[in-house]
Amino acid sequence: MAKTGDRARGGTAPALGALDFALDRGSPVPLYYQLAQQLEAAIEHGVLAPGNLLGNEVDLSVRLGLSRPTVRQAIQSLVDKGLLVRRRGVGTQVVHSQVKRPLELSSLYDDLEAAGQGPTTQVVRNEVVPAPADVAAALGVAEGGEVILLERLRCTHGQPVALLCNYLPAGLLDLDSARLESTGLYRMMRAAGITLHSARQTVGARSATAEEATRLDEKEGAALLTMQRTAYDDTGRPVEYGTHIYRGSRYAFDFQLLVRP
Repeated sequence: MAKTGDRARGGTAPALGALDFALDRGSPVPLYYQLAQQLEAAIEHGVLAPGNLLGNEVDLSVRLGLSRPTVRQAIQSLVDKGLLVRRRGVGTQVVHSQVKRPLELSSLYDDLEAAGQGPTTQVVRNEVVPAPADVAAALGVAEGGEVILLERLRCTHGQPVALLCNYLPAGLLDLDSARLESTGLYRMMRAAGITLHSARQTVGARSATAEEATRLDEKEGAALLTMQRTAYDDTGRPVEYGTHIYRGSRYAFDFQLLVRP
C-alpha cells in the first residue's frame, strides 16, 4: 500500500499495472532510491518482464505523484545497472535482469530455475575425449585416459548467460543430450545416485575472445567472469571438473562473509 498518496495512479501502463508502490515521504531514505529499489525487485522477481514498457519520465512522475527529477534519478540508476534502457520514441523498457548466484555447491540450472529466470540449454558437445593434463590431475585419472567432455550454452529469456565446459570420469553416468537440454547436470547426477559433498572452486575474470564473444552475444574484449570447479562425492572421489565463463553484464556471484570468531 502506497503511503501519503504515492500509489501508482490511473492510466497505468501495462507493465506497472501489477505493482503496488510503497513510497514513504516521511522516511529518511530518498524517494528516488525507494522507487529504484522497488522497480529493481519487480524486475528480479519477474513482475516486470524483459520488454515491458514503463513509459516516459513525465508520465511516470504523474502516475506516481513524484517530481520528474526524482523519477529520472531512479530510472538512471537502473539504466546504469543494465536493468532498464531508454528508447527514443518508445520510452523506458525493461531488459534482462542480471543473474545473481550464491557462491555454493549448486547447479546453475537449479539456481536459475529457482529465481524464475526460465533457463534453457543448448548442448554443443557431448563426447568422450582424451584427458588433458589439467583435467587428468583434477579427476585423478591418467593423462590421455578417457573422460566425458560436456559443453553447453546456458540461456535465460532467450539470451546467452554462460558457456559451461564440464569433464566427468568415463562411465560415471549416462549423459543423454536431449535430457541435458531440459535439466541440470547435478540433477542428473543426483538421480544416478551420486551424492555431491564438496568442491574446490576458483573465480576470476578476463576478456572475451572473438569466438566466446560470438557465442555469448557480446563484443570481443567484453568482461567475462570465469569459474573453475572440481566437485567431489561423499566418498571423496572427484566426479566433475568444470571450466565455465559467464557474461559480466548478465551475471554476478553473491558472497556472504562472516567474521571469524
